[in-house]
Amino acid sequence: AIDDDCNQTGQILAAILDWPQGTFVSRLEVEPQAQAVLVEREVDGGLERLRLKLPAVLTADLRLNEPRYATLPNIMKAKKKPLEVQPLEAAGPSPPRLRLLRLEEPGPRAAGAKVASVPELLDSLRQAG
Repeated sequence: AIDDDCNQTGQILAAILDWPQGTFVSRLEVEPQAQAVLVEREVDGGLERLRLKLPAVLTADLRLNEPRYATLPNIMKAKKKPLEVQPLEAAGPSPPRLRLLRLEEPGPRAAGAKVASVPELLDSLRQAG
C-alpha cells in the first residue's frame, strides 16, 4: 500500500492482527514444511536475517524484485494486439460500497488577525481555546 512513504501501513496491520512482521524485505525465502518465511532486510549495520512464522505481514524494499523492461519488439507487438472493451455492466451487478448520507458546503472562513509579537500570538491562541 502506498502510505506516502511513511512505512506505517504494514506495521499497523501487523499490530492489529497480532502477527509477526518483516519490514523492508529485500530477499525472501518460503519454508513450506515449517510454515515459516526467511526474510533478509537492510539495517544500518548491514543485513539482518529473520525467520518468521506464517501468517506474517511483510513490506517490500525496492531491491526485492528486479524489474523487467519491455523491449522494442514486444512494445510493437503489443500495439498490434486487439483491445476488447467491455461495458461495466458486463461484469455483473455489484453492491454499492459507499452510501452518501449528507453533502454540505463548508461554512465561510473566519477572517484572520495580525499580531505584533509571539507573546501576543500565544495570548490570542489561549483565548481562542
